[in-house]
Amino acid sequence: MKIQINNLKKTFGPKVAVNIDEFHIQDGEILGLVGNNGAGKSTLFRLMLDLIKADTGRVRMQCGDADVDVSETEEWKDWTGAYIDEGFLIDYLTPDEYFQFIANISNMSEKDCEDKLATFETFLAGELLGQKKLIRNLSAGNKQKVGIVAAMLLQPQLLILDEPFNFLDPSSQSAMKHLLTQYNKETGATIIISSHNLQHTVDICPRIALMEHGCILRSIDNTNGEAQTELENYFQVAE
Repeated sequence: MKIQINNLKKTFGPKVAVNIDEFHIQDGEILGLVGNNGAGKSTLFRLMLDLIKADTGRVRMQCGDADVDVSETEEWKDWTGAYIDEGFLIDYLTPDEYFQFIANISNMSEKDCEDKLATFETFLAGELLGQKKLIRNLSAGNKQKVGIVAAMLLQPQLLILDEPFNFLDPSSQSAMKHLLTQYNKETGATIIISSHNLQHTVDICPRIALMEHGCILRSIDNTNGEAQTELENYFQVAE
């Protein structure tokens, strides 16, 4: 899955939330998106998922022979899994019911759904399945887990996660890093995450995009973890 962003701009009144001339995301890479609050990370994700409309520009996704503008077709949704915030959840369901709902609308059998959920056993840590607790009554961390697992359930070729380490305890954060790197290795999926946690981002992302004031200031190669010093220096200056 490749993504091409061209002349993409989104404003809210006088505020420019996103202003990206050109940016490419390569097939099968894990890309980290970092920036201070208000940098435009979540807005960029919402534009990529066609949840809001751009003022100008476009986001194109290429998967196999398909090459589509996300604002002109829904074909890309068959390849994409995402979790941005609690608004993605159906909070009057239990986690089991929510996962089965996703499976049903995607023509996944109950057995296949159960088998797929079993692969998330370590990440879920026995706290969510079979507990008959409504999503609305879960802790913030467990809601986060439900959203992430739901995004990955259908094995998408593009996975977009906004602040996936938020609300997770240290053990779950470690499991999250392993889950994402293994998923990328096993499926070749393109993964894009935003995070305020520089260490986690450096640990799992071979490339990191630094975003501020709606613009991607630089793309940093992190193949050998060399981005950490540059990012730490940047954010010390920015503070």
